[in-house]
Amino acid sequence: MVNIVLYEPEMPMNTGNIGRTCVATGARLHLIEPLGFKLDDKSVKRAGLDYWPRVNVTVYSDFEDFKAKNPDAVLYMATTKSKQKYTDVKYPENAYIMLGPESRGIPEEILLESKETCVRIPMMPGERSLNLSNAAAIMVYEVLRQHEFPGLEEEGQLHRYEW
Repeated sequence: MVNIVLYEPEMPMNTGNIGRTCVATGARLHLIEPLGFKLDDKSVKRAGLDYWPRVNVTVYSDFEDFKAKNPDAVLYMATTKSKQKYTDVKYPENAYIMLGPESRGIPEEILLESKETCVRIPMMPGERSLNLSNAAAIMVYEVLRQHEFPGLEEEGQLHRYEW
């Protein structure tokens, strides 16, 4: 099972969207406080739609609390500062994908603890960053693709017709 770790997320809509991605992919969501919103905020629920009650979410008081409760977690940290692309890595099925707060990203002190697992999503030169929920989805689906989408539906169905 893939894990999405949000370090001090600031925007409830992004967290709601990421929660919806978690439900759709079977991923777990880990939220590291402080959060820039309350989890019962209407915008979290609006973005997460009717998926939000089914999100497998754990909240941690800080990064140290997260590490203590997940001692074996190898964190693949998404950052624009990395030289390594997210597609250059072979992820384990239970990968922990970590993304930082929307306004500043993961602190460099934390990035330096995991230099070999820092990854970036390529963008046009000079662009600052992608939307947090888009970046999370890109990363989660790369992990799932590498493992041939375990447990996920691979075939769609038409509503009124047949293929």
